[in-house]
Amino acid sequence: MALVHPGPPAFEAKITAPADLAKCIALLPRPLVFTNGCFDILHRGHVTYLAQARALGASLIVAANSDDSVRRLGKGDDRPVNPLADRMALLAALESVTLVTWFDEDTPLQRILDCRPDVLVKGGDWPVEKIVGYREVIARGGSVHSLPFIHERSTTALMDKIRRL
Repeated sequence: MALVHPGPPAFEAKITAPADLAKCIALLPRPLVFTNGCFDILHRGHVTYLAQARALGASLIVAANSDDSVRRLGKGDDRPVNPLADRMALLAALESVTLVTWFDEDTPLQRILDCRPDVLVKGGDWPVEKIVGYREVIARGGSVHSLPFIHERSTTALMDKIRRL
């Protein structure tokens, strides 16, 4: 009996290059929600936040910082722990996430302009007016939200704990 290899998991189809965003977004139901982040070591705070973000619309696009972009944030020489491809695969596997892409710039502004979301979301440590893309989304009649943290978790705190072990 021959072994059958099932091929790549279906969730990998949710990962799209920035150049392909327009054609993918055209197929998504609206309202479209956009968020971004490093999502280096996925934890409960991340998945809760993403589920809350998705609840604000019909589709959720997540843009992950590239590895170089994470390094420029100054989170530590050992960050990111997980490379971009792995981080995107984990995000894509989440039920709440509709589409995953990335950005190499210091901010996600170009992806926000590419996606033209109806709703822009960041975590509670961001004042709404300081969220990158705020002016652009509001100018088009969209809304911007800073979601309060339900579970106080952070990858930086987790990394500090691991380093102490």
